[in-house]
Amino acid sequence: MITARLRFLVASEQTPVYYASESGENAQLDMQGQFEEVEVEIENGRPEQAGYTLDKEGFQLVAHTSAVTNFYNTEQITDIYNREVQKLVMEATGAYKVYVFDHTHRADSESQRAQRNSREPSNIVHNDYTDKSARQRIIDLLPANEVDELLNRRFAIVNVWRAIDHPAETSQLALCDSTSLKADSGIAVERRAKDRIGELMMANFDKANRWFYFPSMGPEEVLLLKTYDSDTEGRTGFCLHTAFEHPNPPVGAKPRESLETRAFAFFNQTPDLAQRGGRNRR
Repeated sequence: MITARLRFLVASEQTPVYYASESGENAQLDMQGQFEEVEVEIENGRPEQAGYTLDKEGFQLVAHTSAVTNFYNTEQITDIYNREVQKLVMEATGAYKVYVFDHTHRADSESQRAQRNSREPSNIVHNDYTDKSARQRIIDLLPANEVDELLNRRFAIVNVWRAIDHPAETSQLALCDSTSLKADSGIAVERRAKDRIGELMMANFDKANRWFYFPSMGPEEVLLLKTYDSDTEGRTGFCLHTAFEHPNPPVGAKPRESLETRAFAFFNQTPDLAQRGGRNRR
């Protein structure tokens, strides 16, 4: 158990806006809204790591040795890693089809961001999608003649996160156990990027929430995070998470480099339309 500072949205009448950074040396978060840093207890998830699942806690750590030798090589990502992610997500979720649609490199130093054209670690408690933005991603990215059918079936979005080259010992990930969330924990926030406007979720501090992390995640393992599920009957819909600074990092720790890959997971079942109004709930 450690104690670290996490950054939360403060409840106010001001409408928050998240401005997505561009890659490169000066990449940094820009947000309109009121935020607070709170000392939070974060439990070491490794002793019970085999017991966490996407449908219950919202996250799952799995061992994975990739055939990719350079995670900054676009051809290797397209030709090798996309297939590996598809297999990982299908095995973890039971989906019949997985479509990889995004890769984001992050680095915990300005020099790395400049060299690799990476983005900064996201150090505010958030979840990547709301019901509105998740469905819009389907509309934006998949063939128009398939959209209606896919939106009428259960689908999820899974983030596959891994450290690159060396263990992640700075800007590690804190994960909120979704079983500790209240039904209205997620707050929709407008996300403005260079090419589009979408939505993500942020959250106010709640002392009832339980937080976990997996110390020094290495390149031979991946963390799966569920960031959306269109059918939450009997399962969680999302996982709040954030980067945080460990109070006692290992001596000589290298700045974190990581890759997060987002994928749609499609299922055979059709969600209960009566549940649609509560999709962002547990």
